[in-house]
Amino acid sequence: MSVELKEVQEGNLLEIRVTGKLDRAAYDLFTPSVERQIAEYGKVRILFEMHDFHGWETAALWEDMKFDMKHFNDIERLAIVGDKKWEKGMAVFCKPFTTAKVRYFDTSEIDEARVWLAE
Repeated sequence: MSVELKEVQEGNLLEIRVTGKLDRAAYDLFTPSVERQIAEYGKVRILFEMHDFHGWETAALWEDMKFDMKHFNDIERLAIVGDKKWEKGMAVFCKPFTTAKVRYFDTSEIDEARVWLAE
């Protein structure tokens, strides 16, 4: 598993790229950065890019649920970028856990995802 975190566009837009299977250590890596951005800018916009993604370990899924509940109102837009049909289903699944506008983009549409986040 590998996680990359990039902060772009005046700090309120975060790009998170994950590869492999998400584990608890990944949340320990990116959660403090996301929370710092929320504290500084209020609502944030996130591009969550999945490359060769294999889902979550059980502990990571629990961390994800806790994160979603804590930051229910803190994410303004969430662009999920991936290359598998089940990843598109994640965008639908995420909607009840956030007030964010959530949209799925295929990997080939990553530039469109960035434009949508910047609107």
